[in-house]
Amino acid sequence: MTTALPNPGEQHGPLRRAVAAVERRTPAHRDRGIDGLRALALLAVPTGHWLAGGFTRDADGALHNASALSALGFLAPVSWVLQLLGIFFLVGGYSSVLSYRRASGRGESTARWLSGRLARLGRPALAVTAIWALLIGVLSAVGVPEATLRTGATLVVQPLWFVGVYAGVTALTPYCVRAARRLGPWSAAPLFAAVAVVDFLRYGPYAAAVPSWLALLNLLPGWLFAYQLGVCWGEGATPTPSGQRQRGRLGRRAAWTLLTGGAAVFAVLLLVFHYPASMVGVPGTARTNSHPPSLLVPALAAIQCGAAVLLRDRIAALLRRPALWAPVVVVNLCAMTVFCWHQTAMLAVAVPSSYFGPLPGLTTPPDSAAWLLTRLVWLPLFALTLAALTLVTRRFEAPWSASRALRATTAALSASFALFALGMG
Repeated sequence: MTTALPNPGEQHGPLRRAVAAVERRTPAHRDRGIDGLRALALLAVPTGHWLAGGFTRDADGALHNASALSALGFLAPVSWVLQLLGIFFLVGGYSSVLSYRRASGRGESTARWLSGRLARLGRPALAVTAIWALLIGVLSAVGVPEATLRTGATLVVQPLWFVGVYAGVTALTPYCVRAARRLGPWSAAPLFAAVAVVDFLRYGPYAAAVPSWLALLNLLPGWLFAYQLGVCWGEGATPTPSGQRQRGRLGRRAAWTLLTGGAAVFAVLLLVFHYPASMVGVPGTARTNSHPPSLLVPALAAIQCGAAVLLRDRIAALLRRPALWAPVVVVNLCAMTVFCWHQTAMLAVAVPSSYFGPLPGLTTPPDSAAWLLTRLVWLPLFALTLAALTLVTRRFEAPWSASRALRATTAALSASFALFALGMG
């Protein structure tokens, strides 16, 4: 008598069926390269925050923020790879211009198109802050130290600056389109120049006489630079009425110029003008590259945008494999949820663990290579926790059917949490 062995394919049947279903539902015209770039840029955000963001635990068991970059300076070049906001803004501009064209073709007004885009950005951010406002009271009641709560609130609210900036550049899409049609990729050059001028004023020979608020002038052009390039890229991807691709847009020649020119400027800023090496802020340092952006940000964005344009077709070809394409689809479907809740996932692991004493790589100071190695072991648990949170909270990305009173309550809770996180509540 013989016993039939199970078919390995049958053991993974549900997963394979899910992958096949995603493949079947994907339209033939779907731009897999763009979706792949978006997913890559998005996943770099939690990875970077989870690697660099550590905690210290005081004698009372409370957690306080600590950055691995303060002690582990060799991690600074890692931030060049994991800070992919240039690609995120590039893909955002590309997608926005195509969406804007489709809306215009349907006869939809610019105001209605914009309100829809902003609502998609705002709903997840409002949800996470409103829920945290409720959690603060619950966690406080069960004995979580106030210092831990403020640490958590700060971590949750810090990345949300991106939502506001992204909303601002999205609102400028119609103007970006006009500039792209007239000047092509050169329409991004004045934005780069504006950041350079402000940097010269605040770091140059007259820096002592320049008010500190002047740096805020870099906030818009510093991040709009990559978005404008994305609009140019999207304009070039849209056929004209005659069926021809528009000329003078972001093609391979312009991409090589961005890549090599951005790399040259980046190197000069680091080696000659001694800009900070880290792309994110390091506690205790006088200068930062990202808040607000210095010239190093658009220089790195130029490198990333050039590389993205050059690699897009190869990424698209790679994602023709259903097993690789399905995770990209999942990430894109819940992009804002992943962005808004990834810090909560890390806190969901760290806060309960703080009651068990210092745990290497989690609640011990991030001051050694040993800490970094043990932190890598924690990353899969952070990712699993984020996946579980996403399953529960992704519903907030969909249009809300709540009453006006409930929406007002949500906004009030969100505002109260922001005040608490900023130390004003």
